[in-house]
Amino acid sequence: MTNIDQSASSSADRARIPPFALLLTASTGVIGSNSLALGPIAPEVSLSLGTGVPAVMTASAAFGLGTAASAVFLGRLIDRHGPRRMLAASLLLLAGGLATSAAAPALPLLVAAQLVVGIAAGIALPAIYTLASVIAPAGRESETIGLVLTGWTLSMVAGVPLSAAIADFAGWRAVYLVVAGAALTACAGVRRAAVRERPAGRTTSPLAALGVPGAASLLVACAAFMAAFYGVYAYIGDHLHGALGLPVSSNGLLAASYGLGFGGAAFLDRLIDRFGAARLLPLIFLAVAGVYVAMSAASGSYPALLAVVFLWGLANHFGLNVLIVRLTALDPARRGAILGLNSGVTYLALFAGTLGFGAAYAGTDFYVLPLAAAGLMLAAAVSAARAPRHSSTQ
Repeated sequence: MTNIDQSASSSADRARIPPFALLLTASTGVIGSNSLALGPIAPEVSLSLGTGVPAVMTASAAFGLGTAASAVFLGRLIDRHGPRRMLAASLLLLAGGLATSAAAPALPLLVAAQLVVGIAAGIALPAIYTLASVIAPAGRESETIGLVLTGWTLSMVAGVPLSAAIADFAGWRAVYLVVAGAALTACAGVRRAAVRERPAGRTTSPLAALGVPGAASLLVACAAFMAAFYGVYAYIGDHLHGALGLPVSSNGLLAASYGLGFGGAAFLDRLIDRFGAARLLPLIFLAVAGVYVAMSAASGSYPALLAVVFLWGLANHFGLNVLIVRLTALDPARRGAILGLNSGVTYLALFAGTLGFGAAYAGTDFYVLPLAAAGLMLAAAVSAARAPRHSSTQ
């Protein structure tokens, strides 16, 4: 290596990830906390509103549908008005929807409020990922995005248990009030942040963004990746309780194991920037497929499942990180629209994966689900390999 190369390498190593990335991490955590909070507090909500738990969970479905529709059809506004402005506006709308959720006197208003929260989240998530790619120092794109993605870990490891504790102490309405306050705080921070954004671009239709070379292949990979995750995650808790005879509390340790693996992978994200996202993505998806095969083999043992689920979180972090890096590099002028499609596909895959895997789970044992997920990951690897490589991600 020449002196010039050494100097350039040292300069890249010294480039710090801006503190604003921590605010993006917190914003991700706020969204994740809402999306994961209703399950643990649903029994208390059902008693308060005089309805059943399945009916209460329709509010979660409304959140998912709102997120998917908003991400697909409104994510393109990020390219027109800028990601920081759209993130601040969506966090404000998010806080309003959460406050309305807290005050809901009946189930229909809770469902409507969560629909609004979903619409806000559908704009916020692609705006967050766009900002992460904008503020990332050269050569540290994956590390920056990986740091932001740890917000999902915060919501899973800390947000879910904290929500349950708040509900026990102060009632389920307090949970939404606390998350609303966190959203307002994040909104204030985003509004005051000094972030250099590229000039506003043109508003792109979702179909036009889908025509960007490589977008369709990567979104197909995203659909398979997310359907596999949500399909398995939705029923692994019931497997622990029904097949292994474990208490419901065992689900909490399982979620913590996944979250720790997901968050711990952030310390290794610099390897992605070293080896290149384009060549790594198919290999990472193959590794995730291997984890699912191991999960199927370990399905009869709780300790073995805990270990495999930790690896699951680790591998999924790399998969999600590299997928976002690839998508943001396709066309910087249309990042908002492309990432909006990504979020829309993610939440549609949640419904498809939960429904499809549920039908399979009803007619067979749990061990079949990870094998089906492994098949989806093979399809994801093939689709990701078909996407053209770009110099910025090689």
